Amino acid sequence: MAAPVNYTTRIDAAQTVAEMQALLAKHGARRIAVDYDGSGVPSSLDFMLDTPHGQRGFSLPANVDRMERLLAAEEKAGRLKSGSRAERTSRAQAERVAWRVMKTWLEAQLALVAAEMVDVDQALMAFLVVGDAGQTLYEVYKEREALALPGGTEGGAA
Repeated sequence: MAAPVNYTTRIDAAQTVAEMQALLAKHGARRIAVDYDGSGVPSSLDFMLDTPHGQRGFSLPANVDRMERLLAAEEKAGRLKSGSRAERTSRAQAERVAWRVMKTWLEAQLALVAAEMVDVDQALMAFLVVGDAGQTLYEVYKEREALALPGGTEGGAA
């Protein structure tokens, strides 16, 4: 197994988010907003794009907690080589890597759209904002699946 993509990045999360904003603007984003956590670190990038069904909102989060756990596990497995152990597994590094991974993913999705291989809403569907609560389609799906599966509060085992 290879080390996680972008794990050696030194590019600050805020710089990566700025690069993502420029990429989205280039691809026709109408509005772009950044949400921040309590410590001033970007937590999600929200934007509006024209789709075949009209203008729609999308929300791209960076799950820093998961990235931090992944970096710690990869360090323990000996797959991280650059820098000191403390640098490789720090919260700040997890922030940098999580946002770089999101940027890499966004670039790939927008390349598919630019090549007319998929529609923008198809490429970004999991992050499509639906309903009044501002949840993404994936978040709604996850909630409904939890209710429908055994052990959920509706439709589950008695």
